[in-house]
Amino acid sequence: MIKLNKDDGVLSAEMIAALINDGVISGAAPSRLQPASLDLGLGSRAWRVRASFLPSKARTVAARLEGGLAMQAFNLDDGAVLERGCVYLVELNERVALPQDIIGAANPKSSTGRIDVFVRLVTDYGAAFDEIPAGYEGPLYAEISPRTFSIFVRTGSSLNQLRLKRGEYRLDDAALKAVHVETPLVAGATDIAADIEGGLGLSVCLKGVDEVIGWRARRHSGLIDVDKIGTLDANDFFEPLGPQKSGFIILDPDEFYILASKEALVIPPDYAAEMTPINPGLGEFRVHYAGFFDPGFGWSGGGSNGSRAVLEVRSHDAPFVLEDGQLVARLVYERMAARPDRLYGAGLKSNYQGQGLKLSKHFQSTPQ
Repeated sequence: MIKLNKDDGVLSAEMIAALINDGVISGAAPSRLQPASLDLGLGSRAWRVRASFLPSKARTVAARLEGGLAMQAFNLDDGAVLERGCVYLVELNERVALPQDIIGAANPKSSTGRIDVFVRLVTDYGAAFDEIPAGYEGPLYAEISPRTFSIFVRTGSSLNQLRLKRGEYRLDDAALKAVHVETPLVAGATDIAADIEGGLGLSVCLKGVDEVIGWRARRHSGLIDVDKIGTLDANDFFEPLGPQKSGFIILDPDEFYILASKEALVIPPDYAAEMTPINPGLGEFRVHYAGFFDPGFGWSGGGSNGSRAVLEVRSHDAPFVLEDGQLVARLVYERMAARPDRLYGAGLKSNYQGQGLKLSKHFQSTPQ
């Protein structure tokens, strides 16, 4: 059994706020604190780049840009269109000076992943995306690649979020099973019913009585302003998919799909979670853009009502058959260093609490 320090785990909103006050994180807006993360804001400086890149441990982002990767520099103060199929780099408003015992991890926001925008965090001397090593001091950047829809962004728009972690935070399978016995992590499931092996298994739902079980993106659609909520008609951007009598769909590698898990998930207040892709040997597809789940997701008033996970699905290089009930991802649970004062969906404007199948917040209400 690992002996934990009292502050080992994912830092809560209140702990992140203290770091902002201490200058560990500069340029951050306290209003963008979530229960276990901080929404990051785009700065004014942006570049269209030739390709996705990492600086490597020997160079800064600026050095790579000056070395021939930047195609065009532009300013976001008045807003700009980021075209689908292109790659952009934007300096974020936030800078960090992390202590030696804190690391950072980033992921796209839920609303970003659901419009098929691939966003990754980049740091100076970075050898991996979406990671900030302990002790890092410097700027943060977002690499942005719209895949299906062109988007309109401006200085201050938020596309990704940051978690900070200290010490031993990840639950192994034995610890996760113990949590599940105490508080079921899948609504209505017992410890036997839940698939816990390298995290909590998630399967895809392609059957049911619902009128719509999924959405397939329409290509050549209009522009999405990432800061405007509830203004778009879903049918202009997505084609609804009905229940599949065959029990399967064939994923086209040129298409983007929004599907849902069969499981109704629960994240208890003292834990956070992250969706991770399954072993690529189990299928030639990707089911992960936005992977953070906050404390309180699917958890209501001490109960475990559950919320389904929305799956952002894209095949790789070849068409692939996806069957109802097929394992598509795993949810890794992590300890919170402290329980947040406010949980997901409790006093917060949480767009996806109690969700079934739901498109991003940019669209008007859609069938659940």
